Amino acid sequence: MSASPAPAEVVLVLSCPDRRGIVAAVSALLFEHGANIEESQQFDDVRTDQFFMRIRFSVEAGGPTLEEWQAVFAPLAQQWSMEWSMRGSLAPVRTLLMVSRFGHCLNDLLFRWRSGQLAMDVPAVVSNHRDLEPLVASYGIPFVHLPISADTKASAEAALRDVVAEHEVELVVLARYMQVLSDDLSRELSGRVINIHHSFLPSFKGAKPYHQAFARGVKLVGATAHYVTADLDEGPIIEQDVVRVDHRMAAEDLVRAGEEVESRVLARAVRWHCESRVVLNADRTVVFS
Repeated sequence: MSASPAPAEVVLVLSCPDRRGIVAAVSALLFEHGANIEESQQFDDVRTDQFFMRIRFSVEAGGPTLEEWQAVFAPLAQQWSMEWSMRGSLAPVRTLLMVSRFGHCLNDLLFRWRSGQLAMDVPAVVSNHRDLEPLVASYGIPFVHLPISADTKASAEAALRDVVAEHEVELVVLARYMQVLSDDLSRELSGRVINIHHSFLPSFKGAKPYHQAFARGVKLVGATAHYVTADLDEGPIIEQDVVRVDHRMAAEDLVRAGEEVESRVLARAVRWHCESRVVLNADRTVVFS
């Protein structure tokens, strides 16, 4: 397989045990190989004694390919015990969208994708229902129907694995996909699955959480985007937001407000992930703005 052409800009993201000299070592290596640092952010987490860094650097025409940059950086990464990734800053992330019957998050993501606001490719949309197939077809994206029940969960997840492998999926987004991924699948896709849920959890579990919230007279409606782990709705949080509500709003108004904030929060989380701005830090995340 031939090497890809040299990207105009590369994003490097790394984490490692905190030591003196990390920034100097990385900067010197990039300088030695003709890179120009356009943006650099770092964070030292005193809680875990871990260092995090994101660098976007430009590359002259005819310079090293991405594969060559990765080969150049690998020895330094090993020396400093780094976990790291490097990709072209404009390279789209292969993203599989999954949905059930609520289409607000899906439609928002697809619109942003088509408008060029999200650096992702969408090779397919997977759903356990056919309700949103016409919406997906309107965007010209293959729709994969994978019905699921307690008896078919194992086979459905096996089919999902095939879809992920076939399309070389890098990220899975649960855009209101109302099925729980198995522990095994969650572990296999660790750090590669983003979910969205209303921030009433755990206060308002079960059916119609917004109606439960309305009955309790809540004053804030919110949403949380997080990575999926085996602990339901307790994975590392990427983004959250809220909107105020008041006594004049009916239950349906809360639903509408909730859907709007869910869409915004999920879109921001997906965009940051695709731009390599999110780094896992044990049970938390570091998000470079």
